Amino acid sequence: MPKMQKTVLFAFDGCQLLDIAGPSSVFGIANNIAGQEIYNVSVISPSGGLVATSCGISIATEAPTSLAPKMVKTLLVAGGGQTTMHKAIALPSTQTWLQRCIEAAPRFGSVCSGAYILAELGKLDGLRVATHWADCVDLGMRYPSLSVDKNALFIVSGKAWTSAGISTGIDMALAMVEQDTSRQVADKVAKFMVLYARRPGYQSQFSEMLNAQISAGEPFANLISWMESRISHPIGITTLANRSGLSERSFYRKFVAAIGQTPAQFVLQMRLEKARTLLATNLPLKVIARRTGMSSASHLNLAFERKFGLSPSTFRKVHHVGAHE
Repeated sequence: MPKMQKTVLFAFDGCQLLDIAGPSSVFGIANNIAGQEIYNVSVISPSGGLVATSCGISIATEAPTSLAPKMVKTLLVAGGGQTTMHKAIALPSTQTWLQRCIEAAPRFGSVCSGAYILAELGKLDGLRVATHWADCVDLGMRYPSLSVDKNALFIVSGKAWTSAGISTGIDMALAMVEQDTSRQVADKVAKFMVLYARRPGYQSQFSEMLNAQISAGEPFANLISWMESRISHPIGITTLANRSGLSERSFYRKFVAAIGQTPAQFVLQMRLEKARTLLATNLPLKVIARRTGMSSASHLNLAFERKFGLSPSTFRKVHHVGAHE
């Protein structure tokens, strides 16, 4: 296991609570699971003391003067509204402290719109970055040197880690735990947090299933949830029509009108999205094929390459964030 490292979360009045609470919970639980203090977490704000988050809950913080920048091993900046973020770094002393932390730390990053603060400090110049989907266009226009990926959940560019909207700070923190310790520890943290699944950074911010549920309405929203729960099993149109209380012809017509895809196309898309998530694990391809309802690993290979433009094994290598055992 690695030595204890100082991990700092930068908060401010009006920041998003989950941007702070999500990653800090991951690091705290990792300590408990590892049986040692890997992460010594501090929350720092411009002036210290109580900070009121955007949801009205206040959190206790320390002032920058309480911590020497050279001690920081990981720095994560929370997001918030434009006005609150500008106020957060208005003091030259705060900017200087953040700059020094970033220069000294082996790893720094942002959660959600916190990317604006790093960009304003000039620490993301020339990098591919992530932020909340609602801010992608604006961030790219304000800081043209950035390459803003509107899809990724989180992105690692050298020692800079940037994540998308709010809950993705948890996904990014889990990837940090995996890099610092092992896949096993990170998976145990995710299990303890009762997460539905560990989401790799390359997974889209936009859940195809959620988008389909939102656009579909009744009776298909609940049907889509049922389909996902049965993704490892055969899913035929007869079964789907019966569950919807429709004839096969009526079901097919209404499903296509609501979803924009045939039932078969939608089921295949769900299978491939699930496969893409499972590629973040060390599961063999034949196991992933079985868990996603594909007939074989070769069938998965063909369908996956047709959908994403590269084989599952190549995709796994390209997007893997290595761990230090």
